[in-house]
Formats: sequence, C-alpha cells, structure tokens
Amino acid sequence: MEAVPREITTPFRPIPLEIPEGMKPNEFFNSTENLADLVHNNGLLVNPENLLLYRKALGHSNEFDASIIYNTSKVILDPLGRPVRRTQVPAPVRHVWNRMNGIIIAYMLETYPDPADALVLAGEASLDATWPLTAPGVPSIRMLHNHFMVFPMRNLRSAVHADPGNPNLTDGGQHSLFQAYMRDVYREFFTRALELRILRPVADDAARLNLTGYPQGLPSWEIQGGADALKDARFWREYDAILKGFLDFYRTFFSQVSTRNAPLPEGVYFPQQVEEVLLFNNDFLKTAKKVRDRCITDAKYANAIRWQPAFKQLIYRNDDGRLIVTISQNSIGNAITELLGVVVNRRPDADAYAASEPALIEKLLAVRQRLIEADLGDGIATDYWPAE
Repeated sequence: MEAVPREITTPFRPIPLEIPEGMKPNEFFNSTENLADLVHNNGLLVNPENLLLYRKALGHSNEFDASIIYNTSKVILDPLGRPVRRTQVPAPVRHVWNRMNGIIIAYMLETYPDPADALVLAGEASLDATWPLTAPGVPSIRMLHNHFMVFPMRNLRSAVHADPGNPNLTDGGQHSLFQAYMRDVYREFFTRALELRILRPVADDAARLNLTGYPQGLPSWEIQGGADALKDARFWREYDAILKGFLDFYRTFFSQVSTRNAPLPEGVYFPQQVEEVLLFNNDFLKTAKKVRDRCITDAKYANAIRWQPAFKQLIYRNDDGRLIVTISQNSIGNAITELLGVVVNRRPDADAYAASEPALIEKLLAVRQRLIEADLGDGIATDYWPAE
C-alpha cells in the first residue's frame, strides 16, 4: 500500500452556545463563559490542581478522544497570561498531570493492544502564538491542554489520500524550515544538550508509520520499557527535557533572525550547548540570515512567522508496537494528528455523532474511573453521564 497522508471526516454535535454579536469565535472560546460550558456539557473529572478531563466537543476521532486542560480561566482572566506549555506549570500541578497522562495512555494501549488495528497517540501543540487572537490558526482555547486519541486503522486505510501540498502537513524535510536547512545541527544540539536514559534516539524509518509515511525527518526517540516507563517520574523529566531543548533551539534561531549576532536569549536551559553548538554553526547562522533578509522585503512572510516558540510534541505507537516521542515546530497552527500524516475534517452532523457516542462515552467513563481510584480527581455530572 502506498505511503501517503490520509484525510478523514469526523462528525460532531454542534455546540449549543451562541457567540455574542461583535465577538470573533477565537475571542469567545477563550472566555470564562465558554470554559464553564465545557465543564457542564463535556466535563468528566476535575481536581484541586485545576486540571480538567473532558470529552472533546469538536473531536478528532469518535473512537476515543479526550483532553486534559489546565483550566485557569477563573484565576487568570488575561488569555495571554495563561500557561501554554508544561515548562510554565507549577511542579505540583505537573506531577499530577503526568500521572494522569500515564494512566490514560496505559488505558488506550490496553484497550487497543494491536498496532495493526489502532493508531494511538497523545500529545500537545503549542498555544504560544504571537498573532492576534482573531488571526487564523490561533488556538481557540488559550490554555495548556493535551489530547488523547485513537483512530481505527481500518478507517485510515480506507480514507482518501490527503493532498501532500496541504499547508498543514508542514512537518518534514520538504516544508519545515528546521528540517530543510538545519537538520544536522538540530539533531546534534539535542544529542549534546540532553542526558537521556529512558528515551533512545531512533532512525526515521523506525519512527515513520508505513501507512502515511509520517513523521518526516523529525528527531524521534523510543520509550525504552514501553508503557511501564510512563510510571517512572524520570521519563516525564526526559520528556520535558526534549521540550526545553526545542525551546532553546527555536528561541535562539529566531533571536538571530530578529537581530544579527544577538546574545543568548534570556533564560535558556542549556546555555553552554547553545553557545558551542548553535552560535558557532555556519548553517544555523546562514539560515537565520536567509530568513532575516526575506523578512525585510516580504511583509506577508514576516507576519506569518511565529517569533515565540511554537511546537508539537507527542507520544504515539509505531507499527512495531513501540512507543515513540517526537517534536516539531508548529509553523501554521496545525493539529498534532497532521504530524502523523492524518488530516481531520470536522463536519456538523448530530445524528452521525449520536451513533458513535454511547461507545465513546463508555470508554471515557472507564478511564475516568481509573483516575478517580488513583485519587486524581472527582467525577463531574453532565446531562450525558453521572458523577460516579
């Protein structure tokens, strides 16, 4: 079977909220009012750390689809002041969040044990866009949240082929700035900066899904020990270290784009490696000059750049059943599914959604019960399910 990205259509029940006149959807979705509706209509579990597990109202998959959001909507009213990546989360919250992640991923792997039957993934995309909230591609809920989803492989095999030129499929050598011009220094920096014991670098072929041919050209690591490693606090420290390395690379590169011969960005995590590996690498600095020169003459190009770190990081199961971690720049605002070559079109269709809803909710309530038993929160009652 030809390795090509796939495009699927997922029905959803239209959200019953009316957007106030004069507001853009992006503005309203960041409001406390919208988050309250999310809790009451889709909330599954909440805990004192303000972590909310909820059903995705506009989901990617109706097989299994849930998110955890760090719901700071009532304590931080400024949408631009909310935590948007794990490195900004207080350590006690991150500790609880990591335990929740491990339990949910373990449930998905247990429920869908065969990689030939189901694509299992979990991860998050950066919400740290510097565009106006009303600009295309800016996240609809500007708070840190991650995704857990499963796609039946039979659906992906029968799906139409996605257009390889789709601008959202930017995560590989043919589109990505990092991969096209700085692949070697990008990987060298990760190797020099990170001290990893659980995560082991893997070659592109081991990370790539045979069906879609994605991810393409991204640094990837195998989780040695598989699902059991997710119970180890060290794994989550290493997972965060990959993000920190990415943030250093991204911030250093775009500081050089912005200002020729700029000093190290303030607060970098690996200053010695930034100075020795990045700021003495001709390909790195040559590419920064290329982008800077274009920004000076191309206003549209300059306006499209995310000057602050924008990333996608995820854990997924490959064709051999191994768990893989990968990370990519998020240049347009695309979904983490597209990192794996899966393009999702959401279609409003209440009847079609209702057909798959009972089985979906059954699984969501089952994983909620595991979280409750692990003292990770209390159940929420909605019109669709009880609190216990």
